[in-house]
Amino acid sequence: MGDAGSGPPQLRPGRALAHTPGASGSTPHRSDGRPPQTPRGARHPDPDGHPGTTPPVPGWPTFLLGLPALLLALITWQVAAHGPLARADERLSDAVVHPNRWFELLADLGNITVAVPVLAVALVLAARCSRRAGADRWWLPSVAAAVLMAAVPAVIVPLKELIARPGPPVMGPGTGFFPSGHTATAAVAYGAATLLLLPRLPSAAARRTLVAGCLALNLAVATGLVARGYHWPLDVLASWCLCALLLTGLAMFLSRSTRRSSARTPSRRTGPS
Repeated sequence: MGDAGSGPPQLRPGRALAHTPGASGSTPHRSDGRPPQTPRGARHPDPDGHPGTTPPVPGWPTFLLGLPALLLALITWQVAAHGPLARADERLSDAVVHPNRWFELLADLGNITVAVPVLAVALVLAARCSRRAGADRWWLPSVAAAVLMAAVPAVIVPLKELIARPGPPVMGPGTGFFPSGHTATAAVAYGAATLLLLPRLPSAAARRTLVAGCLALNLAVATGLVARGYHWPLDVLASWCLCALLLTGLAMFLSRSTRRSSARTPSRRTGPS
């Protein structure tokens, strides 16, 4: 004769298996199989054992800021002291300068009248997309990019006056060619437009095309400036380094702004949490 209460306890129908160690398909602390909502619980280690993170990955901002800053400091020192690198730069310029109308047109892509309207269109498109998506502070990314564009002269002009580098021979007498203002205008305008529109494109192919177009425009401007004889090559390279710092800062700001907006905006399926 068996006693119903003497045997091992049996699970009742419908009982949650979340707290049963080793239960098939169970997840500790949750009975519905979903990951816990706490950031620590939802974080998974990567193959190297480091905690998983969302971009930007720690370490990359330091690299992206440190390398251009060091290169900019080196170039500025060499140009100001007219060191070996600056003399080699002048010899290279003499070898590649070939003034013609085509190079002049390429250089004109860095004019304010060309680059800034392109950025203005991107500002409007990004703001409209963010507003339609119901993002919190939908206007902030566009305002940040516009402020960065407006700050370019405030960064470039003092450096031009401080270094006072003469231009290539075809430009005649005068100083203030380092760093290149046209290069900085193109880099910030086209680069900021790319950063604004990139996360709003629907496919990877479209995003690759946008990045390639941005790079092609900046390479075209640099080629036109150097080949036409408007700037020394180091003038252009220094502007690229400076704009890499500015655009990296903008990218980090936009990334944080997007994450904060996503955290504050409730899902359309689940509603406010």
